[in-house]
Amino acid sequence: MSFRKILLVALGLLVAITTGILTNTKVIAQSASDLALALYHAPIHYQDTDSTKYSGDYITRFDYDSDWRGTNNWDNMQQYPLPAHAYYSVAETCTHWFITYSFFHPQDWTDIPFDQEHENDLEGLLTIVRKDGSAFGKLEGAVTVFHRDFYSYTPTGSPLRNGAESIDGTLTMNSYSGSLHPLTTQEAKGHGLKAWPYTGNFKGTSSEDGIIYYPSGTTAELPASGNDRYVQYKLVDVFATNGMWQHQLNEASLSSSSALIFANWGTFKGDSSGGCGAGTPTCSNNSANAPWGWDDSNDGAVYKGEMALDPAHLTAVYFDGLGTFDTTYIRNQFIQGLKDKGYNSANLPQGWPTQINLTSLIGKLKNQCS
Repeated sequence: MSFRKILLVALGLLVAITTGILTNTKVIAQSASDLALALYHAPIHYQDTDSTKYSGDYITRFDYDSDWRGTNNWDNMQQYPLPAHAYYSVAETCTHWFITYSFFHPQDWTDIPFDQEHENDLEGLLTIVRKDGSAFGKLEGAVTVFHRDFYSYTPTGSPLRNGAESIDGTLTMNSYSGSLHPLTTQEAKGHGLKAWPYTGNFKGTSSEDGIIYYPSGTTAELPASGNDRYVQYKLVDVFATNGMWQHQLNEASLSSSSALIFANWGTFKGDSSGGCGAGTPTCSNNSANAPWGWDDSNDGAVYKGEMALDPAHLTAVYFDGLGTFDTTYIRNQFIQGLKDKGYNSANLPQGWPTQINLTSLIGKLKNQCS
């Protein structure tokens, strides 16, 4: 292990000890902050890159260009640095934490004739973490977003079994900065995401193009090139003040023509300016989704956006072997935010998915565990 990595691990442990998270390297039973919880379980992320345009595969934040306009992210990509970020959110029931992670790329691009590309790209995963009395719980499974399909994975020893959806593979876990992290991977260009090594052409060897991103609570690094094996990505809370979720709520009643970021509920605005679709590919508009817009095309009674909005329901459908499992929330800022803004089944956001009864969804909030 390099001196840099040893130093980072040591600093991580020092922070944990000084905040009371670890004592003599043993986890004590107390609540962790959402950032600490998300950091503890965050993926080590293998990003496949393509030498035609390495920067097109760098992960960053939606406002990397210092604005929140959805229709200039393709245009500005070559003009601004792309420091590594990933978004996260935490929802909580009495038995589990549900943590979403999402990786943003300004372009979903191609160099293949007659293929399709589009502005903005956000794909990610849901992690399912059982509360076991420790500060950070135990990871039991994950569901990843691969374009319009979801894929399920479990770590070795998980009690989860096939439910209405089949488990697609085993989560590989690696130790980093004091905890075990799942390994995830994304394709170059289109950026579909699965557990490592189930997609893309990058497994981490020196002969392959790709970047390995490692989670951080404070540091957003720039890759040295499209072949960088250690880049830290900074976790950004979806619920941060003036962050992505707040912008969605602010635009939830606006028409597509009036909004800057969202074309409709959960879907980012994107157009063909800046060269999207130049040459033989075509460019599709408004084609990237936020976590509350993610949807699997054929998973039955799980509907658009539930991976973020109602992850307990998605988990209950996808998996058996759940044991004691609560499907109502003591914390869910997606639902709470909608409720606080006055939305319900009689007053829906523009483009709200018709299959989800918003009043019933709000009814899944509760004040405490019985």
